Amino acid sequence: MKISAVLLNYNSAADCAKCVSFLQKQEGVEIDIIIVDNASRADDLVRIKALCARENLRLIANANNCGYNAGNNLGLRLAAELGYDYALIANPDMEFPDPRYAARLVGELEANPMTVAVGSDIVTPEGIHQNPMGSDGSWASSFGWIRGFFCRKKPAEAYDFVDDHRSNHICDKLSGCALMVNLRHLARLGFFDEYPFLYCEEAIFARQAEAAGMQMRYVADVRAIHRHIPSTKGDPRPRFRQWRRSRLYFIRRYSGYPWYGRLLASLSWSTYLGLMIFLSTLKQKL
Repeated sequence: MKISAVLLNYNSAADCAKCVSFLQKQEGVEIDIIIVDNASRADDLVRIKALCARENLRLIANANNCGYNAGNNLGLRLAAELGYDYALIANPDMEFPDPRYAARLVGELEANPMTVAVGSDIVTPEGIHQNPMGSDGSWASSFGWIRGFFCRKKPAEAYDFVDDHRSNHICDKLSGCALMVNLRHLARLGFFDEYPFLYCEEAIFARQAEAAGMQMRYVADVRAIHRHIPSTKGDPRPRFRQWRRSRLYFIRRYSGYPWYGRLLASLSWSTYLGLMIFLSTLKQKL
């Protein structure tokens, strides 16, 4: 079977090359790789163009960074136009040591016609689980940051947003760093909502699927590694502003909370992220 894979690049040419090498070793499927460059630096774009020419990959080069959802949509729409039924979305820093990874996820989609997306166990290099993601819960869960703000703990086995990672099941939400999608179903949803630039993409996608009567599935016995390396990303305040923008949009458009729940959840998240912006500003001045 032939499928597509979409890698969204932003100044990560080295990671892209490594991820491509894993995808090229996949067995049981033939993968047509599409790299979408989201307006990387000139030197990084040169490296991406060289990679695509060398490995015969498709390249979409954006003049502007349009964010995660809109960037991935460019590759996914191209894959759909080319006639593919399934596409693997992967961040450049993903590793797929299991050579049957893609074939196994495709098998899950084919065996479950109402499934729009399937994801695997995803771990950090230290073995901390990142998938599947739990439900966003009711509006009251929007106040959970208060306890977490004062009681931060290093995760031992799984991050606190992770649901049951030990068994195969229909899940509430999947991490966007690596998931296989049914392109026909995704097209019915209108692809990913492009309003968010960053953050809350998974929550919004989960509600899109739920509203359309589609499922998401998690496969516990297939694993990928998310080799995300923490780095200095400069001033964090723009990221907090993007998070606030996306979260408030999710609450208003997709949450399904009653009017008072939307009001209180918006107030809570605005307070939390406003506080984080304030603390970041204070730190900049010290």
